[in-house]
Amino acid sequence: MKNRKAYAVITGASSGIGAAFAPLLAKEGYSLILTARRKDRLEEIQKQTEPFLHPDAICLVHPMDVTDPNACDRLMDMIRDVNVGVFINNAGFGDCGDFLDTDVAKEMDMIDVNVKALHYLTKKVLDKFRQQKMGYLLNVGSVAGLMPAGPYMAAYYASKAYVVSLTRAIQKELKDRRSRIYVGCLCPGPVDTEFNQVANAQFSMPAISADSCASYAIKKMKQKQAVIIPSFGVRVLMALAYVVPVPIIIHMISRVQLRKK
Repeated sequence: MKNRKAYAVITGASSGIGAAFAPLLAKEGYSLILTARRKDRLEEIQKQTEPFLHPDAICLVHPMDVTDPNACDRLMDMIRDVNVGVFINNAGFGDCGDFLDTDVAKEMDMIDVNVKALHYLTKKVLDKFRQQKMGYLLNVGSVAGLMPAGPYMAAYYASKAYVVSLTRAIQKELKDRRSRIYVGCLCPGPVDTEFNQVANAQFSMPAISADSCASYAIKKMKQKQAVIIPSFGVRVLMALAYVVPVPIIIHMISRVQLRKK
């Protein structure tokens, strides 16, 4: 995966998991392109990342709103003639509350970011990787996307289920082609980021750090693991979920989510 002449592109890089990927990929030898809506935060992450860059690498910031297809196309134009080794499709957010009471405008924005923008960039980036004949694409989902449903975070769970399903399907298609292109889905449980403030929620179990989440993801990307779950406790819970009847799982999730409200 290491290539000092390649770029790593990170969406949603202004905070949380996206920001945590930046210095780690810089240490791997990549030049970086960091994207998000908040230019000031991107520039702050850029300054924090520069000490980790190799001498022949650079870090660029590209403020953009991923919900704008024209902005996504401008990003693809920007990277058309450069070798992109890694693309982290990280932009996303959640919301918590009764479905009948949550703000539909916020949910439409969530679908635009978590589903439509991620799908669009996945398509465009994979087309570039096909021309390059290689590349690593990591879609950032959530353990929520591995669950049958998420009462009191219904739209968020559904959006992340889309991410997991899409990524798994593409991974199988690429495997059938014997492609050198990697596609995987990062499915963390609670991570200590700004997610809770945006989602109006509180974690019901201990959170891991964004740094440990990103570090584990890079390790498993190198091993070409399709679905990456960085927390041992969450991996144990997921194993149990496969043997527990779905109605019971949904009831358990409901009780957990109610405690977040």
